[in-house]
Amino acid sequence: MDGDATAVSRLRGVEAIQQALQTMPLSPGVYRMIGEKGEVLYVGKARLLKRRVTSYTHLGKLPERLRRMVSETVTMEIVTTHTEAEALLLEANYIKRMKPRFNILLRDDKSYPWIMMSDGDAFPQIAKHRGKLVKGASYWGPFASAWAVNQTLNLLQRVFLLRSCSDAVFNARTRPCLLFQIKRCSAPCVGRIEPADYAHLVEQARAFLSGQRNGLRDELVREMEEAAASLAFERAATIRDRIRGFAAMQDSSVINPASLDDADIVAIAQVAGQSCIQVFFIRGGRNNGNRAFFPIHARDEAPGDVLGAFLSQFYDDKPPPAQILLNCEIAEHDLMADALGIKRGRKVEILVPQRGEKRAVVEHAETNAREAMERKMAESTAQAKLLDGVADLFGLDTAPRRIEIYDNSHIMGTNAYGVMVVAGPEGFDRRSYRKFAIRGPITPGDDFAMMREVLERRFSRALREREAEGGAADWPDIVLIDGGAGQYSAVRTILDELGVSDVTLVAIAKGPDRDAGREWFHVADRPAFQLPLRDPVLYYLQRLRDESHRFAISTHRAGRSKALVKSELDEIPGVGAARKRALLNQFGSARGVRQAGLAELEATPGINRETARVVYGHFHPGWSGA
Repeated sequence: MDGDATAVSRLRGVEAIQQALQTMPLSPGVYRMIGEKGEVLYVGKARLLKRRVTSYTHLGKLPERLRRMVSETVTMEIVTTHTEAEALLLEANYIKRMKPRFNILLRDDKSYPWIMMSDGDAFPQIAKHRGKLVKGASYWGPFASAWAVNQTLNLLQRVFLLRSCSDAVFNARTRPCLLFQIKRCSAPCVGRIEPADYAHLVEQARAFLSGQRNGLRDELVREMEEAAASLAFERAATIRDRIRGFAAMQDSSVINPASLDDADIVAIAQVAGQSCIQVFFIRGGRNNGNRAFFPIHARDEAPGDVLGAFLSQFYDDKPPPAQILLNCEIAEHDLMADALGIKRGRKVEILVPQRGEKRAVVEHAETNAREAMERKMAESTAQAKLLDGVADLFGLDTAPRRIEIYDNSHIMGTNAYGVMVVAGPEGFDRRSYRKFAIRGPITPGDDFAMMREVLERRFSRALREREAEGGAADWPDIVLIDGGAGQYSAVRTILDELGVSDVTLVAIAKGPDRDAGREWFHVADRPAFQLPLRDPVLYYLQRLRDESHRFAISTHRAGRSKALVKSELDEIPGVGAARKRALLNQFGSARGVRQAGLAELEATPGINRETARVVYGHFHPGWSGA
């Protein structure tokens, strides 16, 4: 019977594709397979759309995975492009945005840090930047991690003494900050360096970051000797410290291949049907760090196919470098190079080196990929054992796929937030974390009422999705809360009222004197119990609870900081959003505004004399206004 149903659904899918083929052109473009609920099943690109899509109607020539995809297809959508290279770029964008489950998917939800230098300022700022690159600044990167960019910024400060503070802080300084004292800044804010000399430092920093390092060390040595010869020993000592920082910068990277200037080294390793891709970022001849990626794909995908799909998605939101070095060939090599060249605006060379220094760095990246894959598999095995232990402990038939942990944080009911932390086979799933600003009205300190609001908001939405879609992808197996029998009973009542009966509820209460390791567990149809002190499952459950505490406290503190700014400035009569922004830009914080003198307020751009007097009077109630 199941076989007949499968055959019928496949025929229905073929018919849907044939229907779309009737109006499909023979031109480059991107096609999308659409499922019954409107979800995108698969995104593909083609040089000749009609010819490529026709291949899906020949089921006998398709692998099982694609036959299953065809059986779920009810309609198709296409977008034509001018060239196949444009289609490849559009395909990558669609895959990253729509996450179709029959495609190879790159799991990369983090933005990459860059080094940014402001343009057009008399004293340009150098700082770390995340997010979209905007006009008005120069950028170098990307860097693999915040640690890598922070290390580089620290060394750049030692060598070039450029300011890192914001414009608001810079404009408000009246004396040098600590960075000047520890020789990390030249203190242009208070005139400790002439504009021409600072401009020279900026020029040197730009040249260094762009890879033009030849002669820079010799130039510094010459400046030091000239300073010493003219008896300017303090200046000579400062330049000497810069030379030492320059040497540290030259030697601080793991690999710095002399033959590479701007390149990404990309290597894949496959173990037991899973892949790890390691990327090393080389910019300006310097190693900007490396990062491992674990794309989602079918177990039988070839390394070259996975690597090709990875490249198109990886460079969807970032400019590719001049060279990309791979450890294996990819399909449509020339097409990929053309597409990335369009993205960059200049030629991109994709190489699979066979010998020499370039081959050595590719092998180094491949070794890192294999080791990262082995570590991940070992961690997954350990995680699976812990989840099996959790299932045994709480009487689940199978290991839980999703555990949700809830907590609240507030101060006497103010700035109250509830949070949800999620864990599963891959560890903590931070993309699924949720914050709930408590709307109330709630009696200050009423944790039960806060938890009720959080659970009602979370499960009401999940129940609606479950009813509409016939299931909820984010439905939990276990709900873990911090508390004893009273908290367990209250939450159980809330879930019962919502009609949530297929979730295992667990309450974890701190032991005597809040001693970690002596926690009591409360579950249904069982007396409260404890676990042995060194039980790995106990450590795991403690870690889940502690993560919810951490997230709740950090969420509450962030909300409280926003509320403090709002309460101090938004209550001043006549100060709207624009004037508030002008004050914060000038003084950096509400505290800075409060401490400012009347003359400073009157000199603030965007603040007239009358408003300045109102602001000053708000923070100085005894002031007569004379």
